Amino acid sequence: MPWVVGVSGASGTAYAAAVLRGLLAAGEAVDLVVSRAARLTLLDETGIPFRDGHWREDLREWLEQPVDSAKPQVGSLDGVRYWSAGDLAAGPSSGSYPARGMLVVPCSTASVAGIALGLSKDLLQRAASVTLKERRRLVVCVRETPLSGQTLRQLVALDDAGAVVLPASPGFYAGARSAQQLVDFVAGRVLDAAGVPHDLYRRWAGQLGTAGRERPDGTTPE
Repeated sequence: MPWVVGVSGASGTAYAAAVLRGLLAAGEAVDLVVSRAARLTLLDETGIPFRDGHWREDLREWLEQPVDSAKPQVGSLDGVRYWSAGDLAAGPSSGSYPARGMLVVPCSTASVAGIALGLSKDLLQRAASVTLKERRRLVVCVRETPLSGQTLRQLVALDDAGAVVLPASPGFYAGARSAQQLVDFVAGRVLDAAGVPHDLYRRWAGQLGTAGRERPDGTTPE
């Protein structure tokens, strides 16, 4: 029972890489869909092409590229199945295809609209529509700012349909000291919404500032 991971053309391919690493580290199977626009964004943000005929090599290079810290460690990619975004006859396009749910990360406003309206313009949108109709978990990690009223209405429609709308909004309370840690925080929240265990960020342990309680940096208030 794989998780379908859809990568749209929004900026933030590092978020998708962190989510994919987290899924693989948890032993989860992945069905990967990378939109045409996402390929352009990936090339622009990382310099890495994503080619159907070389997807495994390109995926490994992508997952092992650090944002600003040590090179991430990635094990076997045997749990990943890749589907071309133009393949509307692919497994995830059918409700009878077994899947646990779908994570769209990052999710562009164009993909938000396509999913909310049921346009099914490509496999990413079709798989997301199937996920909703089958009442499976759909997590939409929106990466855009500011948001127009039209997009906000579409996000409300997705929420009404049962999707989890999760903006790519990093939290700073976990003591992040690098861009990669902020990326991992968002990726961790995506995995939280999917119910997948991980250790990508430090969790909130209670209110700070009370005498005798340890702060996230390890110090204790007077």
